[in-house]
Amino acid sequence: MNKLVSLNINQLVQCYKTKSIDPKDVTKICLDLANKYKHLNCLVSVCSEQAEEKARQSSERWQKERAIGELDGVPIAIKDNFCVKGLPTTCASRMLENFVPSYNATPFDRLDDAGAVLIGKTNLDEFSMGSGAVDSIFGPTKNVWRSDEGHIAGGSSGGSAVAVATGSCFAALGSDTGGSVRNPASYCGLIGLKPTYGLVSRHGLIPLVNSMDVPAILSRSVDDCVAILNAIAGPDSKDATCIRKHYSPIEIPKADDISMKNIRIGIPREYHCNGLSKDVLDTWIKVADILEDSGANVVEVSLPNTESSIFVYTILNQSEVSSNMARYDGIEYGYRTKEWSSTEQFFAINRQIGFNSVIKNRILCGNYFLLSKNYDRYYLKALKVRRAISNDFERVFHNKDKKQNVDLILTPTTLSDAPLFTEFTQNSNRDQCAVQDFCTQAANMAGIPAVAIPIRLSDRKLPLSLQLMGPKNSEKQLLTTAKWIENQVNFPFFQFLQEK
Repeated sequence: MNKLVSLNINQLVQCYKTKSIDPKDVTKICLDLANKYKHLNCLVSVCSEQAEEKARQSSERWQKERAIGELDGVPIAIKDNFCVKGLPTTCASRMLENFVPSYNATPFDRLDDAGAVLIGKTNLDEFSMGSGAVDSIFGPTKNVWRSDEGHIAGGSSGGSAVAVATGSCFAALGSDTGGSVRNPASYCGLIGLKPTYGLVSRHGLIPLVNSMDVPAILSRSVDDCVAILNAIAGPDSKDATCIRKHYSPIEIPKADDISMKNIRIGIPREYHCNGLSKDVLDTWIKVADILEDSGANVVEVSLPNTESSIFVYTILNQSEVSSNMARYDGIEYGYRTKEWSSTEQFFAINRQIGFNSVIKNRILCGNYFLLSKNYDRYYLKALKVRRAISNDFERVFHNKDKKQNVDLILTPTTLSDAPLFTEFTQNSNRDQCAVQDFCTQAANMAGIPAVAIPIRLSDRKLPLSLQLMGPKNSEKQLLTTAKWIENQVNFPFFQFLQEK
């Protein structure tokens, strides 16, 4: 069973082509694994009947050699903040626990059109507000690595990460607003890609922060990530923020054909920050040395506004949250109380019961920042610093003095391995995000692509990850380098999967 799900997507499709494996059997194995790991709470709904029917249709197509795409018969999962027609889309919130959309999100539509088999929808922090996957009406998601000790999966897309890590699917969609895919990828030993803002349509993704939300990918290998990206990327008339330029599918060379000679890798000094664990620092140094020894030019760079970025992210995040959450009033959307005596009380009760304390806190803070007396002082100033943060990246990627340019930036993803639930929950959600998102959220504010790559195990035998960031629309070079690193470090994920 585990040997089969250790295949990557390309290998699986080749087996379908030769008819040595049938999509129905693969889907059954993934559903069995989803049931086996039910206690980890990664899936909030399992689509057994739909998945089996989709697999049956795929099997017939492969038998007739009429596959409809390179994902035909490949089991996937999707975070429960993407709309899927006819299935509950809850955002892990009481506010939307009965919401069933009448349309599909564009990224899911494209996976469906490519023949992918939806196994289920995955758990998350409520409305994606968190970095642990611990704030959900369905309860927290547990990390499959040393799950008996109670380590968090990371968030907010923790359910998607654990679904992939357990073999319940071959890849999963999450959303990444400040690190919500790269964070759980780091803690669960996976590849986590946040594409360039606008490369993948946001249509049907229930918004958190419109200017930073990005549909993102969790997978067990870079090749799998590329396969999913090629299926979902490209223009969409339903999303005005989508890049209009035609998307050309990415092709990544074989690992042995990739060279690091003359590639310039930047190491930002500001990411050597307070709270960075020795394990992560040693991992960062190790990979930088491997790159340099292989011919890459590894240089120190400066992103001077990094220290301010988490505060700017917090202000902008909460301001947009307060606006986006205004639609949930119990009339058009959301929880609706049956006991009320006035319009004001009706709205108040709906929102009091429908939202958890984290969301209510962000709404209140966002409303404060947007007050007319505070607008210039907080919101406009945050927008200006956001521009300065974006300019920091532009300067290191596109310096007028080309000798100072770097092709990619290498940083930690998270500051440590996965914390225990007790370690994580002793501080507020807001405090945890300020720590957990330190290395990831700047990429969202700049709109650039970033990928988390598992490197090795910590002293606690938990995954440690590093992050590569590149200029806008540099996914090919970013993922090519990620694949080279993946091949060099040989992270022991599949050995772990076999043991499980």
